[in-house]
Amino acid sequence: MREKIVAGNWKMNLTKNEGLLLIDSVVNGLNTADVKVILAPPFPFISDTVSKVEKTTISVAAQNCHQTESGAFTGEVSAVSLQSFGCDYCIVGHSERRQYFGEDDKLINEKIVQLLAKNIKPIYCCGESLEQRQSEEHFEVVGEQIQSAFSGLKREDLLKIVVAYEPVWAIGTGETATPKQAQEMHAFIREKLSQVLRDEAENVSILYGGSVKPDNAKELFSQKDIDGGLIGGASLNATDFLAIIHSF
Repeated sequence: MREKIVAGNWKMNLTKNEGLLLIDSVVNGLNTADVKVILAPPFPFISDTVSKVEKTTISVAAQNCHQTESGAFTGEVSAVSLQSFGCDYCIVGHSERRQYFGEDDKLINEKIVQLLAKNIKPIYCCGESLEQRQSEEHFEVVGEQIQSAFSGLKREDLLKIVVAYEPVWAIGTGETATPKQAQEMHAFIREKLSQVLRDEAENVSILYGGSVKPDNAKELFSQKDIDGGLIGGASLNATDFLAIIHSF
């Protein structure tokens, strides 16, 4: 049975003290053991976040990693470093990494391989732009992203990956895919995975990442193939984030 997951991606927000207060509020307000909660703070906060959630069921994710194990790559962070700090997950392929840093799925594939080798679960992001959606290329785009990013991975590797569908046109815009649109893409992603995993594709968690808020989370999460959310802005407010978690 696949996990229900709500992951909070802080992006490049919050000071250290603001982050620590947010973690305390989430820890104190969490009243369910049925949902896997993941916090993805900026790199400088990872150690403090791991310490804060050590005796809870909350896991910690990094927001990115480099595609090689070590080397002269100033400003980058390796999977082995993340492992040493206690990260359980790492986001790869986020639309902002694709848009602002030119990352493609060949590069993301290399990052996934690094993470899996260090026993860190990748949270792989995929999704289409507004133009691709309007031109009805969204299934083709997402299918190609998945095929390229997961190239060469074994069945046991795929079962360790969490997929996050991000309609780029619904990130930070206030727009949200309708539950029907989101479910339709999630079902398509699961079908793509089933080509390799067959029935075991039912065990892969697929998250929705497009302006999830307390007032739309319940309807989104009630869809058959939506297993939770990758939450951006709403994860910076403990009340909103907890409401989304508890909407299950």
